[in-house]
Amino acid sequence: MNILVVGNDAEFKALERKFAGSHSLQHLLSASKIDGFDDIDVVFDFNIADQPEDIEAYLSEEGLNVFLNAPKISLAEMAFYQPEVNCNLYGFNGLPTFIEREILEVSALNNNGALETMCQQLETDFEVVKDRVGMVTPRIIFMIINEAYYTVQEGTATREDIDQGMKLGTNYPFGPFEWAEKIGLDNVYETLEAIYEDTKEERYKICPLLKREYLLLN
Repeated sequence: MNILVVGNDAEFKALERKFAGSHSLQHLLSASKIDGFDDIDVVFDFNIADQPEDIEAYLSEEGLNVFLNAPKISLAEMAFYQPEVNCNLYGFNGLPTFIEREILEVSALNNNGALETMCQQLETDFEVVKDRVGMVTPRIIFMIINEAYYTVQEGTATREDIDQGMKLGTNYPFGPFEWAEKIGLDNVYETLEAIYEDTKEERYKICPLLKREYLLLN
């Protein structure tokens, strides 16, 4: 398949490793650089949460399969103000460390029946989740990271102890703080913020220590 990847170099390389030479990949840094889709079978856009207006580049392309990086913003929200959606619009979990997992976490706005066929053509295992902010895996992992920050803020344990305890006790590949570093604290904070706005559930309310560290990064 011919795949267009819209995102930074690290995101392109991650998708390139995931598909391991089975498909032909093209790379653009921005959707504004797209010059037609004649030879493109599927698009993976990593930038959409920060540039939601870029969705307009795809909507009129009937039958085009478009995967949008959707943990921070739902497909329904992105499409709400658009008069028409002609492309096949899907979401995927493209946050750092998640894209190269064996299972691709995906959602669908329309044409759900074509999603299974598309993932089979991409030769990837997949799990269909609801079109909700945070999807599934980021909600779980980021809630754990947030709770770990509360634990440090309260002085109950050190970051090193928490990381070690989580790896030994749950067999996770990383501890919460190691995971936050690999994913990027900006991604953790902004996704948690979006989830809390969507759900208003206390378990997603951002720890003040996490918020402070995020603000100091920016």
